[in-house]
Amino acid sequence: MNLTVDADSPSMVLLGPQRRPGLDKVVATLGLDGPFATITAGWQERESADDELTQHLGGAAVNLRLWQRRQDVLDRDPEFAAAWRHRRAVIDEMQELYLLGVGHTVAALDDLRAQDEASDRVRDLAIRDAEEVLRSLDRRHLERVREVHAEFYAAVRPHERDLIAGHRAEVAQILGQAQAVVIAGGHVAELLDSQHLFNVVPAGLDRLPIIAWSAGAMALTERVVLFNDNASRGPRSPEIYDDGLGLLRETVVFPSAHQRLHMHDLPRMATMTRRFAPAWCVPLDPGTRVTVDAGGRLEAGTTVIGPAGSAASLGHGENQGGING
Repeated sequence: MNLTVDADSPSMVLLGPQRRPGLDKVVATLGLDGPFATITAGWQERESADDELTQHLGGAAVNLRLWQRRQDVLDRDPEFAAAWRHRRAVIDEMQELYLLGVGHTVAALDDLRAQDEASDRVRDLAIRDAEEVLRSLDRRHLERVREVHAEFYAAVRPHERDLIAGHRAEVAQILGQAQAVVIAGGHVAELLDSQHLFNVVPAGLDRLPIIAWSAGAMALTERVVLFNDNASRGPRSPEIYDDGLGLLRETVVFPSAHQRLHMHDLPRMATMTRRFAPAWCVPLDPGTRVTVDAGGRLEAGTTVIGPAGSAASLGHGENQGGING
């Protein structure tokens, strides 16, 4: 599936984890020759260790250095830094308590599915009720996270701080000269925070073709979902983390899905698709390439986790609401 790049019609290409990097081949098929703006804030302290990435882009790349810019602000603006650390501590505490509620609800769902003596109809009704509790937890948590962010930005007013304004102007200038943007993976919270702080979307990200993988693809969505059924400390139920950048609509992405989700457990996967509807759940395994149209929607043929919990191919104009409504 080829992507036609047009300055008036931005599109996205989402990739699975780059264990065997093939970015240069993707760039070649898209007919892009740069300059590229790159975002590696998810690498944190290793943000500038981007030589291999630059080579894949033919040397025509400028790193936005968003993580380093944010560290510069934290180092030089004590008032902002104190407010920033307080916000993060509050959200971390909220996340843990929310996840506790999610975990108990998911455990209840597992128990309900195991009730073989109940009739299918009665058991299904009980499962749907528990799933609605889960969706309610997700909605309320996200609302509260938004409230914390709103309070933070109202208090620190970053647009009125010369240091932040200067960094934002530099970021906008680089994006204004770029032909496309490349967003690497890493720590999704660091990616989100840095991109929000320096206004990358209004600065031009929404007008440029984007290539992103792993956490970089997660950040483009409307809602970022964290997940790991195979965590070393025990399974961790999928959890809403925060609003994403909102450029990729009605989609939740799951990098390394077959490694990190119990994809063989179809009832569990079916619950997940209903939980995040109307968004599609898209597995981004190594070697995966997903094209997004100019409207921020997945193109037909994209592999998604279907309503039954198994892999399915997205039809033209298909949406979760139409299937599950």
